[in-house]
Amino acid sequence: MRLAVPTIAAFLAVTVPAMAHEGHDHHAVATDVALKAAVDGAWRTAENKDRDQFRHPVESLNFWGLKPGAQIVEYYPGAKGWWTEILAPYAYKTKGTYTAVLGKVDDPAFWAEVADKSIYGEVKATTLADLPAGQADLVLIARAFHNWARQDGATERHLDAAFKALKSGGVLAVEQHRAPEGSDPKAGTGYVPESYVIEAAKKAGFVFVAKSDINANAKDTRDHPFGVWTLKPIRRSEQAGRTLTVEERAKYDAIGESDRMTLTFRKP
Repeated sequence: MRLAVPTIAAFLAVTVPAMAHEGHDHHAVATDVALKAAVDGAWRTAENKDRDQFRHPVESLNFWGLKPGAQIVEYYPGAKGWWTEILAPYAYKTKGTYTAVLGKVDDPAFWAEVADKSIYGEVKATTLADLPAGQADLVLIARAFHNWARQDGATERHLDAAFKALKSGGVLAVEQHRAPEGSDPKAGTGYVPESYVIEAAKKAGFVFVAKSDINANAKDTRDHPFGVWTLKPIRRSEQAGRTLTVEERAKYDAIGESDRMTLTFRKP
C-alpha cells in the first residue's frame, strides 16, 4: 500500500508477486513511482525508449517483484545498456545497489555508459567468478540462454553462480527469446524452449514461481532466415549469400521484436 507522504513517494514498493502455482500468470497492480521515473528518465536513449513497447520494463519488473532498496545484479548488460539505464538509476534513487556481471570488469563501453554518477550512482561490476555470495535480492538474466546452450556447462555454471549470489528468498528474473516446445536449444536460432530454462533453473536449486506473457509476441513465427537477429533491433538482412528483398525486410520489421518468455524463480 502506498503511503500518502510526498517526500517518500519515490521510494515506495510495488506490490510484490506472491508465491504462485507453477505456470500462473499474474501482474502487480500497484505503481512504483521511482521505477516509473527511471523508465521515463531523460538520460535514456531514444533508441532504448522506443524498445519499451516490446519489452515492457515497468510491467516486467513489477512481475519479478523488484522493490526499492534492492541489491540488483544484471548479467552481461551489453554496450547499449537497455536494462542498465533503468536499473542502475532506480537502485541509486532508492538506496539499493546495482552490480553488473561482465566478462572484464574494466570494459570501457560499460563504464562510459554509467559515467554520470548523478544519474547512476556508484555502480559496481564483477566477473562471474567473483560475484559476491548471498547478497543479491534480484538477479536478472536477459537474452543469454541461447548463447549458453551451445557451450558445454555454461548454462549450469551461470545458474549456479546466480543461486549462490542471491539471498534466501531472492529472485532470479529471466527474459529470453522463446522457441516452440520440442525445439533444439542448441540450434543457433537465438530461441530456446521455455521448458529448457525452467528445468535448468530447477536443477540449480531454484523454485519456479510463475511465468507471464507480458513479452509474448504472437506475430513472431520464430523461423526466420537469420534467426532472431532477423528481427528488430538487430535487423540482419544479409548472411552467407542470402539477402532479404525489400518486401521481406518490411515483413520482418512488421513483426517487431521476438516472442519472449518472462519467468520468475526464487531461491529457497
